[in-house]
Amino acid sequence: MNFKIWLFLLASLFAQLSIAAELKNLSPEQLLDLQQNNALVVDIRTEKEWQATGVIADSYKLQFFDNKGRYDAKKWLEQLKKQRVSENQPIILVCRSGQRSSMVGSFLTQQAGMDNIYHLQKGMNLWLKQGKMVKKDCLNKLACK
Repeated sequence: MNFKIWLFLLASLFAQLSIAAELKNLSPEQLLDLQQNNALVVDIRTEKEWQATGVIADSYKLQFFDNKGRYDAKKWLEQLKKQRVSENQPIILVCRSGQRSSMVGSFLTQQAGMDNIYHLQKGMNLWLKQGKMVKKDCLNKLACK
């Protein structure tokens, strides 16, 4: 095969890799700003965690890991897609410390090929430490409006 064709194919491959989606970290203030612009906030913690601290207003509760650390990524992704109003709608993931939301966010960007994925850096720990508001009256509902 011609050297120029190989070079073109190689350059195309690197271009594709360089524009791959990337998970972005958010502060609580940045989360609130994006949420005002129609971002979907998804709390991936367990029910026990939601009950202990409450949840961010206007967020959706979609537990990713069960109490034993197991998950069904395909089923969870189907549920997530039902909540998203468009493929371009930003999604902000929330967990207790930011570790799980980072892992799930990486899955969404790297393996599910999704764009506009964010996570709350340091999670609900930082949210609560900064005195941000939570809701506790919606724990039996999917959405906390």
